[in-house]
Amino acid sequence: MSASKIPYVKHNNGTQIQSIGLGTYTSLGGDCERATLHAIDVGYRHIDTAFFYENEAEVGNAVRQKIKEGVIKREDISITTKLWCHFHEPNRVEYACRKTLENFGLDYVDLYLMHWPYSYVYRSDTDMMPTDSKGEVELSDVDYLDTWRAMEKLVELGLTKSIGVSNFNSEQLTRLLANCKIKPIHNQIECHPALNQKKLIALCKKHDIVVTAYCPLGRPDPANKKPNFIYDAKVQAIADKHKKSTAQVVLRYLIEIGAVPLPKSSNPKRIEENLNVFDFQLDAADHKVLDTYNSGERLIQMEHARKSKHYPFNIEY
Repeated sequence: MSASKIPYVKHNNGTQIQSIGLGTYTSLGGDCERATLHAIDVGYRHIDTAFFYENEAEVGNAVRQKIKEGVIKREDISITTKLWCHFHEPNRVEYACRKTLENFGLDYVDLYLMHWPYSYVYRSDTDMMPTDSKGEVELSDVDYLDTWRAMEKLVELGLTKSIGVSNFNSEQLTRLLANCKIKPIHNQIECHPALNQKKLIALCKKHDIVVTAYCPLGRPDPANKKPNFIYDAKVQAIADKHKKSTAQVVLRYLIEIGAVPLPKSSNPKRIEENLNVFDFQLDAADHKVLDTYNSGERLIQMEHARKSKHYPFNIEY
């Protein structure tokens, strides 16, 4: 699909982003670079990664290659990456962002997110899950407000165009909004039919914050036919009606309830398929079926961080 045919969503700071993006978590060993190259060729202009994913260099290589080829200009593509939890101390934030830019081989990123509201002890750049003598991940008590203030300076320095958060619950987001100088433009959260996040999406919409959805397809497992919202006959019937795949139906559902999905794939055919969700609409009956899968069950729990006072999943949303 031509990049010009893909709709954009506007941010509260005047920037905009494609209403679907390429996810890259666990895409390594050259797969991420190949996936990003193909994604750009077929029309993606929104790429999501993170320092923790250890593939920023692959994304950067692909983007710089496509700029060199004249396929895109730097301003045509939006790159999102994330500050990892061991860099939350305010005096490490600028260092971490510059390290990320070094990985990309770029002068700036478009969106820099705080990956989680809780933090870890810093041991080294590469020790991203530091453990104590008992083998437990070492949490620190850095307040995300202090981290955010350091992130605000990154915008002033021109290292990132925009800043946002990821995995923040309603209370954390409300507290941040009451204490920030620069308002977050995004909250990236787990979101799929089994965890449709409609309450948190509504809160974000009220404050003009875009919701991006990771794990939008629930990490499909064909061998075990999970999740059921991909493999259930009722969803297949919706897909047949619209002459689409069940994955396309799910992505379209997320877009229509107000999220920007970030499907991850390194398969060229799937990368293209995931983009082709803007030529049909679901009806009320379709939504009614897809709403029934909302169990509130999370794929990503981060149980090791439950002891942190900033753990985000102790409340409903």
